Amino acid sequence: MPSRSPVPQEVSTELERVVRRWHQLPLDHALRCVPTVRTLLADLAGDRAPLLPDLGPAVVMDQLTVLVFDVCTAGGPDVDALPHRLRGLLADLSVDSM
Repeated sequence: MPSRSPVPQEVSTELERVVRRWHQLPLDHALRCVPTVRTLLADLAGDRAPLLPDLGPAVVMDQLTVLVFDVCTAGGPDVDALPHRLRGLLADLSVDSM
C-alpha cells in the first residue's frame, strides 16, 4: 500500500499553482520576487532559517516545496495557514506593477 503524503490536498493544490506561476515569470520579475519568497521560506523554516542558502530564482521553488513538506510533516497550526499563505504568495507573484 503506497504511503500517503503528509501534505493536505488543498496545500498541494496551492503549492502547484505557485510553482506553475513562478515558472511563467520573466526572469526580471522573478528576481524582484525572490525576496518575497525568501521571507515566506524564512518564516516556514523558523529556527532553521539561517541554514537556508540563497540559491537564486532557479531553486527557490524547490526550497519552498521542501519546507511545505516539512511543515506538513510536523503538523500543527502552521499547516492550516499554508493555503492562505500560498494564495497570498501567488497574488504577490501575479502583480503586474512590480
